[in-house]
Amino acid sequence: MQDLTTGSLTGHLLRTTGFMLVGMVMQTLYVLVDLYWVGQLGTEAVAAVGVGGNVTFIVLAASQALGVGTTALVSQAVGRKDHEGARAVFGQSQLMSLTAGALFLLFTISTQDLYVSALAADAETARLAHEFLFWFLPAMALQFGIVGMGAALRGTGRFQPGMYVHAGSVVLNMILAPTFVFGWGPWEPMGVAGTALATFVAVLIATVALSLYFVPTGAYLRLSGIGWRPDMARWKAILKIGLPAGAEFAFLAFYLFIVYVVIRPFGSAAQAGFSIGMRVLQSGFLPVIALGFAVAPVAGQNFGAGHFHRVKATFREAVGLAVGAMLIFSVVAHFAPHALLSPFSNDAEVLGVGADYLRVISWSFAFSGVVFVSASLFQAIGNAVPPLIAAGARTTCSVIPLLLISRMPGFALRGIWWISVIAVLVQTGVSLWFLRREFRHRLTTPA
Repeated sequence: MQDLTTGSLTGHLLRTTGFMLVGMVMQTLYVLVDLYWVGQLGTEAVAAVGVGGNVTFIVLAASQALGVGTTALVSQAVGRKDHEGARAVFGQSQLMSLTAGALFLLFTISTQDLYVSALAADAETARLAHEFLFWFLPAMALQFGIVGMGAALRGTGRFQPGMYVHAGSVVLNMILAPTFVFGWGPWEPMGVAGTALATFVAVLIATVALSLYFVPTGAYLRLSGIGWRPDMARWKAILKIGLPAGAEFAFLAFYLFIVYVVIRPFGSAAQAGFSIGMRVLQSGFLPVIALGFAVAPVAGQNFGAGHFHRVKATFREAVGLAVGAMLIFSVVAHFAPHALLSPFSNDAEVLGVGADYLRVISWSFAFSGVVFVSASLFQAIGNAVPPLIAAGARTTCSVIPLLLISRMPGFALRGIWWISVIAVLVQTGVSLWFLRREFRHRLTTPA
């Protein structure tokens, strides 16, 4: 356990962000390498992995509901020096992880035919998407356990174990992916199914490895201390904080579903270009995502300890770091999009769609950084409703205009990207209004 209620806030943020960023860079490196190998299989393969990979946002929505609540409650308990309370939250979060993973797997297996047929632009893309999902869905079900354990560790101020395990699984994934995809050595070529199988094997090993951190007798949180009887009061407490955060990702998953449906008439090349652009976008957002993970335990521990002035200072310093990082990425994405996209496709139409997407959407990057930090701070203090309202405003401002203009003559893809930029500006304004209100009414105490 690490005490984050004293010392330099900037130091805590940079140190914890660094730990998270290493793991995320490794994860993104895997995603990009994986996308490179899939790109060798053709445009339909890239589009199929993009369609199937959207399931990830469903997992993010559900797992964030668990992870955000776990981190917030564990960090607040640590700030209060309530060891037993932290252990109880951890135990119940693991029960919730097992339950959520099982329900997710049952639901997605039973509905995948409807999902693929609604999004795939053609029959070949649909066939490949089914092959990909066969192994990808079980891999995503295992993610719930990893999220629950990692969230609890972050609440105690320990970021290293998750980073080590995550980095190891990513390296293993990067090795296995081309082996299974192209049939290196004794393996038969599996195509897009091979990349999903590599993910499943790596996630399974990572789950076992991360659980070992909770076995030693001296561990702050232990698996042996889990009571296998559900405590509905703690489940409710975790979900009260986590559900709004999960709903934010649910909004994003819904928006992406609408986008894929709208661009479906433009063909698999348009879907592939958007898919590659989204992967590059997610990679560029890594610093601010890692910073968001760092803000939650730092602000959470200080909130639990009653150091409200440090909570406010955490927000100010984190916003400065986030905006700086996003401005750099926006310049690169706007002026050199082809350099970011060309390793993953040589199709001119695919690259054209992806480049136009990045040029337009880059205008919103700095504002997205503010949104990430604001949401993390709200989660840390146990009030995740304002970020949910802001995300709802963004989705409303995205989906309704998109559905309207998609029916107009001369509708072009660029209109989708500009609507997204405007919606992010709306989300930023709503988030900051709620945050100012929270600072004024809830976080008031003598320094």
